[in-house]
Amino acid sequence: MPYTLKPKTMYLMPTHFGPMSGPRQGPGGELGAFSVDQRKTRAYGVSFLTEQEQLEALLPPGFEAVGEPVVTVTQTQMTEIDWLAGRGYSTLGVTFQARYNGSSDRATGPLLLVLWENLTDPILTGREQLGFSKIYCELPEPVIHGGETHCTASWLGFRFMDMRLTNMEPVEVGEGAAAAENPDDGELQGTLHYKYVPRTGEWGEADAEYAVLSPLNPPVNEPKRWQGDGSVRFHRAKWEDLPTQYMIVNALAELEVKEGRGATITHGVGGRDLIDQRILR
Repeated sequence: MPYTLKPKTMYLMPTHFGPMSGPRQGPGGELGAFSVDQRKTRAYGVSFLTEQEQLEALLPPGFEAVGEPVVTVTQTQMTEIDWLAGRGYSTLGVTFQARYNGSSDRATGPLLLVLWENLTDPILTGREQLGFSKIYCELPEPVIHGGETHCTASWLGFRFMDMRLTNMEPVEVGEGAAAAENPDDGELQGTLHYKYVPRTGEWGEADAEYAVLSPLNPPVNEPKRWQGDGSVRFHRAKWEDLPTQYMIVNALAELEVKEGRGATITHGVGGRDLIDQRILR
């Protein structure tokens, strides 16, 4: 007799073995089992000013760029993650400020263009459940020497990104950072995404295609923060170098760096499961 899927329970392929444990569901199908954890996080970010037109070319339907055309590239190392039974993984994300104008929702925040990760499990759960634009790459530990931090990213031996941070000085949390805007007229705040899932056998059509919001959440614990100087470079790739990602890396490599906008290092404790992720309509 074929199995049936339990209602109000999260599944991922393969469904044949029952509900899958992940960041938003514990063993046996317990939703919210890891809603808040005590993961350790180290994030290294570099920002730069670019051309408005180049960012507008990367906007999905319903979005517009807002404010200065500043791109931020952030590499993050996480350890002691509860839903991975104490293991960890790393990410590399690229964002700029945008606004989504829907039929009933308006939302403003960083638009996540791409998020590389070095572990399959968070890639699958983040893509299918949350709508993050996640893909795989290799993200080694940063090299720290002589007052400089050097982060790299590669895919099967091809290094496509170098990030350097120098002259880092400790700052109070919130010091030197713009205050968060208060929502007005019902405008939502958070990280913006565009979810797209192709329809099997009907190529060029979508099973799912819509904007998604990760709502703002207060930090679990107050982080430590450093600010300084930084640079980031994406290396142009041939198809032979990055058969499935060359168009992503080359689009980022083509962004003009008009001026640097500094670098940050953040050390934090705690994370959330993003079970409050929502579709924007």
